[in-house]
Amino acid sequence: MTTIIRPRRSFLFVPGTGLDLFPKALAAAPDIVCVDLEDAIAPRDKAAARASTLAHFAQLSAEHDPAGPEMLVRINSLRSADGLADVLAVTEAHRPPPGLMLPKVKSPDEVRLLDEILDGIEHPIRLQLIIETNAGLEACHEIAQASSRVDSLLFGGADMAAELRVEPTWSALLYARTRLVHAAANAQIDLIDVPYLDLEDMAGLEREAQACADIGMTGKGAIHPKQLPVIERHFSPSEEQIAHAKRITEAFEQANTGLLVVDGKLIEKPVLRSQYRILAIAERLRERSEL
Repeated sequence: MTTIIRPRRSFLFVPGTGLDLFPKALAAAPDIVCVDLEDAIAPRDKAAARASTLAHFAQLSAEHDPAGPEMLVRINSLRSADGLADVLAVTEAHRPPPGLMLPKVKSPDEVRLLDEILDGIEHPIRLQLIIETNAGLEACHEIAQASSRVDSLLFGGADMAAELRVEPTWSALLYARTRLVHAAANAQIDLIDVPYLDLEDMAGLEREAQACADIGMTGKGAIHPKQLPVIERHFSPSEEQIAHAKRITEAFEQANTGLLVVDGKLIEKPVLRSQYRILAIAERLRERSEL
């Protein structure tokens, strides 16, 4: 549903009560830096975190390099008083954040409601949606296509595991992940996996990041900058993939057919969309590396 193609391989959270960490998170250069007003903030601190976060974005928005990390704010659930207060504050902000991350999405109606509210302000605000409940998983196809603002789904594995009454292991959550892969692919948006929580188990992070990439996820969260190189390596197109995508796209552009043989393999025209996506992400990464 969105034509915005950019790398969303990794993200870091910064608590809304710890904005002194924001420059460090930006300097670590993940694809997304998200200020958290939800899980990281105690109920008594929600109002203060909201105010300081929006004040921070009012200063940042005018000077942030668009080629740098994507900047978001994770608000509270729309089904809570804090979430409604977050949205109201965003609509009243002089320079709101360019994107919002919406947690615990259970139905497409939540997304449509937020979309309609944001239509009333002049600033374009993108959305990323966290699926972390059984209800959200059941409705994920409709949720993914509920608004043209939506750039990605995110998998909330810890909350999902609690709902399913299982440990958050790969095998226990594989069905949830693959269902979300289909929903995101059908909506032509990204799908970002839950962070790997064991900071000392880099081998485990390697295995899980590779497994996520293998089933079609496009990124994974991080809890520390030292996880970023591993994550980004698994979700970045390789030189071989880029070269192959160039050969396929050039061959189809030069031929008037829906079927070609490239590198000895029969290729049908529908594969072009994924190949153009590889090239678009590779170009964005190249531009970023030249800054």
